[in-house]
Amino acid sequence: MSISALQKERAKYQPKLPKSLKGDVKLVEGAKTESVADQKDIAELFPNTYGMPLISFEAADAATERQPVNVGVILSGGQAPGGHNVISGIFDGIKNIHPDSKLYGFLGGPGGLVDHKYMELTADIIDEYRNTGGFDIIGSGRTKLEEEAQFDKGLEIAKDLSLNALVIIGGDDSNTNACVLAEYYAKIDAGVQVIGCPKTIDGDLKNEMIETSFGFDTATKVYSELIGNIQRDANSAKKYWHFIKLMGRSASHIGLECALKTQPNITLISEEVAEKKQTLGEVVDYMAGIVANRAADGNNFGVALIPEGLIEFIPEMKTLISELNDLLAEGTDTEKEFKMLKKSHRNEWVAGQLTETSSNVFSSLPSGIATQLTLDRDPHGNVQVSLIETEKLLGEMVKTRLDEMTEAGEFLGKFGTQYHFFGYEGRCAAPSNFDADYCYSLGYTASVLISEGKTGYMASVRNTTAAADEWIAGGVPVTMMMNMEKRHGHMKPVIQKALVELDGAPYKFFVTKRGEWATGTEFVYPGPIQYFGPTEVCDQTTETLKLEQA
Repeated sequence: MSISALQKERAKYQPKLPKSLKGDVKLVEGAKTESVADQKDIAELFPNTYGMPLISFEAADAATERQPVNVGVILSGGQAPGGHNVISGIFDGIKNIHPDSKLYGFLGGPGGLVDHKYMELTADIIDEYRNTGGFDIIGSGRTKLEEEAQFDKGLEIAKDLSLNALVIIGGDDSNTNACVLAEYYAKIDAGVQVIGCPKTIDGDLKNEMIETSFGFDTATKVYSELIGNIQRDANSAKKYWHFIKLMGRSASHIGLECALKTQPNITLISEEVAEKKQTLGEVVDYMAGIVANRAADGNNFGVALIPEGLIEFIPEMKTLISELNDLLAEGTDTEKEFKMLKKSHRNEWVAGQLTETSSNVFSSLPSGIATQLTLDRDPHGNVQVSLIETEKLLGEMVKTRLDEMTEAGEFLGKFGTQYHFFGYEGRCAAPSNFDADYCYSLGYTASVLISEGKTGYMASVRNTTAAADEWIAGGVPVTMMMNMEKRHGHMKPVIQKALVELDGAPYKFFVTKRGEWATGTEFVYPGPIQYFGPTEVCDQTTETLKLEQA
């Protein structure tokens, strides 16, 4: 493939490793673990992989002769910067175990395992992808490994290739499925280990043993560069409010991290909105108040960051969406009646079918957004919340509120808007030095867990605000992160999503600063990711990690 000058130079970069992984490794077992909640249920569902100990690695005094291992690797779910380095780390790690070890990549995600689509990843192939963004080396997919028939099909190809282990690189759902697969293979004594690696730019796969998911650092640096550019434009033109929606369906980690990096005027945190049970009107009033205060100082411009999943965290909107899902469920009489109506009459009809509170909320929405809520349904007949243009919804409602304030003589400024959504821009960026190092270390850690015969573990690299040399590598049982949640009407074991903690250091620091950021123009312009130069510029970790580990 053709490569850029930057990629040519990046290919020469040798990711840094924790010192415990640089030579021969000794495995140290720690305390036995239990799940974060629902211990009895999880223990019953995972009798072969529950209660395993935490693992850390130390440098060994003497080398141990080891047998070759054959490993299959799967990329699962959405892309995140650094995936190629996880694979590079696995490859180098198993070759260090024994030069005859082999790595196979399953194509197009978990479906490749079930459909027996794979390729051997040789040194020539791996070397083309070191320190690059994307998942294009083998591709990714969203097939869920949930059925025993799938597990058995996967086992057929694992036996054909003499695989000792599978490494599944993914987010909370993918690693939940990896744990179920590990349990099944352990139960039937299949002889195939399963190891997970924590990936998601959303940052919601984290706990005391998984300090951050890979890709979060790079993605938030990319978004922060773009936000900084927009802030500079806003401060230059001085005539627009920029409403920026950021990825983060289930948690606001991306929005909070970007706010800490760039210091915009408004940042909404979904978890705070839910905790305070704020109404849509209260959110709009808060934003309109900041716009009015800035206008009073002659500043008719600003920047607002809005998390993608905000709507689902506003209690009254959550109730409205639930009522709409019931009202317009496929095959119901009300859905048939709705479809027979003229499009111009549909919103009025819907408002008449809802409870009084939901009807009032629905009627207060801009007509375009109200229509989106009734038309854009997923295959299950539910509102596709991710398609709602939350930034435009808030922009239009803030404008309506400011018009009311103008009539009352409470707003004398101007309000023009520009809208943006940053999502895909950050998913396949060339990984930052932190993500290049972290991902390589995760992959190398996975190879050691495999060589030690472990299964049902997730690779863990901690102490990540220190120099890479001082990072602590090891493994954490996936069952330790699990609880029981209702999914599609059934209670299922899943890895607990990590939301923004309102008593955590990053959020608390943000709260102390947002008042001055709202009224002033304290913008920070981070600029592009730096790959070459002083450590203090190039190897910075996230503001979130710095505050959490301060």
